[in-house]
Amino acid sequence: MKSYVFPGQGAQFPGMGKALYDSDSRAKKMFGKANEILGFDISKIMFEGTADELKATKVTQPAVFLHSVILSSCIPDFRPDMAAGHSLGEFSALTVSGALSFEEALKLVSVRATAMQKCCEANPGTMAAIIGLPDETVEKICAEINANGGTVVAANYNCNGQVVVSGSIESVRKACDMLTAAGARRAIQLQVGGAFHSPLMEPARKELAEAIEKAKFNVPRCPVYQNVDAKPHTDPSEIRQNLLLQLTHPVRWAESVRNMVADGASTFVEVGPGKVLQGLIRKTAEGVQVEGLQ
Repeated sequence: MKSYVFPGQGAQFPGMGKALYDSDSRAKKMFGKANEILGFDISKIMFEGTADELKATKVTQPAVFLHSVILSSCIPDFRPDMAAGHSLGEFSALTVSGALSFEEALKLVSVRATAMQKCCEANPGTMAAIIGLPDETVEKICAEINANGGTVVAANYNCNGQVVVSGSIESVRKACDMLTAAGARRAIQLQVGGAFHSPLMEPARKELAEAIEKAKFNVPRCPVYQNVDAKPHTDPSEIRQNLLLQLTHPVRWAESVRNMVADGASTFVEVGPGKVLQGLIRKTAEGVQVEGLQ
């Protein structure tokens, strides 16, 4: 069985989508529709913008979503047996599986990105990748910091031995020091705009809730393994609720990969910019075939 997986924020790069636009009439039409929906020329930023211009959350999220979804639409006989996306990539997975229409999903991505951008500006935060410690150790030290008035949580369970923590700038720095002292091989502060998948995103969750409630969700053509519980979902009401919870809850990516393998996935195809998910899957599941489409 084949699982298609979709990257999240951070996979963007200058020029993304330009070759697709130039070579496929369907892609050209979808990029034009996206510019109308968003109310600005995102295709121009994707094709001609600088890395800094692409880095703003309100631009990055729709850009990565568009690259993945439009590329998927141009794949002949595209029939995933299952799908999943990392953080923002979950919107891509839900779109290609038919749970959301392209137009509806892009509107939600835009609302999400704008709300998260406002959170980042009002509540500055950051994230850091912790390499080489058990999940339980990371969780314990985060809990110790929070018990003393800090704000830091395990936000992304990416693969065996890699957890990303998220929270206030001071708390994340403290976590990096304590986790290094506890034996982490590396503690790398990430170049991100805020504390994603942490309590600091609560205002964005409230803002996104109204948009998600109004959106039309369908029964997907294949199960979508959602970040919040790493389980396959086809029920629109469950999908809707899990998508909202995702903003303030951790991305359980490694568990999602293991569950897909247990359910029969033997090939994983990452669709969209970058190769990050391919690396995480190889570190999580031995013996599976891993491919990428960019």
